[in-house]
Amino acid sequence: MKIHEYQAKEVLAKYGVAVPKNAGVASTPQEVRAAVEALGGRGVIKAQVHSGGRGKAGGIKVANSPEEAEEIAEKMLGMLLKTHQVPEGLTVLKVMIEEPIQIVKEYYLGIVPDRDTQRDVLIVSAKGGMDIEAVAEEDPDAIARLPVDPLEGLSDYKLRQVCYDAKLDPAVISKAMVFLRQLYSCYVASDGSLAEINPLAVTADGRVLAADAKFQIDDSALFRHPEFAAYADVSEEDPLETEASKDEIAYVRLGGDVGIMCNGAGLTMATMDEVKRAGGEPADFLDVGGGAQADRVRKCLGIILSDPNVKGVLINIFGGITRCDEVAKGVIAATEVMDIKVPIVVRLAGTRAEEGAAILAKSHLIPAGTMQDAAAKIVALVNAA
Repeated sequence: MKIHEYQAKEVLAKYGVAVPKNAGVASTPQEVRAAVEALGGRGVIKAQVHSGGRGKAGGIKVANSPEEAEEIAEKMLGMLLKTHQVPEGLTVLKVMIEEPIQIVKEYYLGIVPDRDTQRDVLIVSAKGGMDIEAVAEEDPDAIARLPVDPLEGLSDYKLRQVCYDAKLDPAVISKAMVFLRQLYSCYVASDGSLAEINPLAVTADGRVLAADAKFQIDDSALFRHPEFAAYADVSEEDPLETEASKDEIAYVRLGGDVGIMCNGAGLTMATMDEVKRAGGEPADFLDVGGGAQADRVRKCLGIILSDPNVKGVLINIFGGITRCDEVAKGVIAATEVMDIKVPIVVRLAGTRAEEGAAILAKSHLIPAGTMQDAAAKIVALVNAA
């Protein structure tokens, strides 16, 4: 789950992570003016949307008076903020107001899970304020990494070494080590899946602060954190993904034109690979779950077809305990009550697959014998549309 910057800083502050003083969030120009007055007459106004690159897009402004703050808020609130991460834009519904700080140095700190080491990895760089992807491409030696053993935790000598490897100013390494330890504690205790401080600011008065903060929480761990429920912002989420989550359907929109429905995450990902290999572009990841009953299939198809980019659908089901003949009946029953104008290819394998294929042969659906055959068929049909 993504959370806004002001929410991330609330979470970080609970674990001692140093953040700039803020006057909260506001959704009207008048509230912004009052917040800047409370800060002493100057403030930084930051658009709260789930995207990086806000500054370049005009989503971060400094106000030197309450009157200027109100003027900035009038323009920023309601604007469509288009960033490199979200080129279609996100509407700014609220802004955060915090103290202006005089930054003398900018660093980068991050924590992400790493599949290769099967550990969380600290990422540190002296090149803060830039996209870490750009730094990695242009100057990979400027990035230092520290895989963290979950049993040992963080040791001082390893923290000090990663700061030296990242070429941080020796004068601030001790403070950076404290910051990293607190950030890691917050990340672990909150079941984080991403923590990014960019920039980590060294100020003129010697403070080390999280000038910006991006934090994501593992969806699978939210049951342990009821306090995070209020952080969810449906307005920032894909409406189709939100609708799917209500019915506990695993769905992610991907932007292609071949809709995909499978049972099981592994089969879904393998099917996506086959569609790509056949020259197509998956429109989604959708795991229908175990049973694939008619009602659930209908819901899943409705979600897939609500994406205007979808020009064809591939249904790939493996029947273990689930019987393929029952799945075939469910798919046909679902499609008969829907106005479907795109081709649907169905591949069934496993328990009673032959019986399922016989049922499909009497329908308007297009059967396929193998996953590769199914991918080739749907891609050809989509490309011919």
